[in-house]
Amino acid sequence: MAEIVVPELAESITEGTIAQWLKQPGDPVSKGDYLLELETDKVNVEIISEFSGVLKEQLKAEGDTVNVGETIAIIDENGVSGSAPQASEEKATPEKAPVVEATTESSSDVIASPAARKLARERGIDLQNVSTVDPLGRVRQQDVANHVSEGRPAANTAPQTAAAKQPAVTDSKPVERIKMSRRRATIAKNLVEVQHTAAILTTFNEVDLTAVMNLRKKRKDAFLKEHDVKLGFMSFFTKAVVSALKAYPLLNAEIQGNELVVKKFYDIGVAVSTSDGLVVPVVRDADRLNFAEIEKEIGRLALKARESKLALSDLQGGTFTITNGGTFGSLLSTPILNAPQVGILGMHSIQNRPVAVDNERIEIRPMMYLALSYDHRIVDGKEAVGFLVRIKQLLEDPEKLLLEA
Repeated sequence: MAEIVVPELAESITEGTIAQWLKQPGDPVSKGDYLLELETDKVNVEIISEFSGVLKEQLKAEGDTVNVGETIAIIDENGVSGSAPQASEEKATPEKAPVVEATTESSSDVIASPAARKLARERGIDLQNVSTVDPLGRVRQQDVANHVSEGRPAANTAPQTAAAKQPAVTDSKPVERIKMSRRRATIAKNLVEVQHTAAILTTFNEVDLTAVMNLRKKRKDAFLKEHDVKLGFMSFFTKAVVSALKAYPLLNAEIQGNELVVKKFYDIGVAVSTSDGLVVPVVRDADRLNFAEIEKEIGRLALKARESKLALSDLQGGTFTITNGGTFGSLLSTPILNAPQVGILGMHSIQNRPVAVDNERIEIRPMMYLALSYDHRIVDGKEAVGFLVRIKQLLEDPEKLLLEA
């Protein structure tokens, strides 16, 4: 018999939550096969098997918290496929068993993970209506979540769980209680902590994006043909941020005890919204990348984020963050610092607004509000305002960016 243990994940991560089992008791396992998906505070990690044989027993169920080094499964290296011990099946709870109660009579023959069935029961979803990308047709928890997010109707005949039926204690109004995911709980904890420990202040400005939009319109076809990637706004903003950080280096620093650590490299975090919450993958050495390389790297990281394939190395060590609430229609916001960083730039929606271009003319221009939140403990208002003005100047005269690049 071989034990499957939770491997070392990263220096700061000591535990995780089992998101879903990819192998069930009795399934054949080859060395290198993915056994389960583990949700940590930052990313989901797929745990592979170091042994070949048959999965004999799952010692932990989906939703359980497990520690690094803890044994979570047993593999019979001499076992035969489909020969999971009957005793283990009898002991297993409905969460651990490979097949559990269906949400409705019509979904009893659907192959689904325990977590998927649990979520389907809570949301009143008929599993037969849920699409899956699994090649074997097995419905996973994420498939049910996607079904809900797409607004598809729930099964009218699905029974509600006791928790869903239970009214609020304070009144008789119906409520739904949903347990926070590990990542959402960590995000909440970190956001509250940074507001307790940093002196956060936000300064605002607005930028006229006429020149950037004209340049993109003029060069977009040739750029796409040459580099096989679209010329977006993020490369302009990333380049402008790097230039501003070089001019105002305290915004590229962090506090460590009684010291300021001013970083001479420019690893720019780009906030990406996923179904599991906000993540901030990092574009490494952005100062050394051209526009095309920045666009490709942001696209690559965003795709990995949405597919839950980010590695811990993709998220660690950023020196400054850019977040774009404008993609969701935000006109103005005050972004929260991504600790231990001391600065974050917020982009917002582009709106056509009347602008006085001189003493006699008013023109309609594509305008965007910018917000810079910073840690006032080490960054003074003068530096913060100067930083934001520098970005504004570069974006309104993007040829300067091209010359610097």
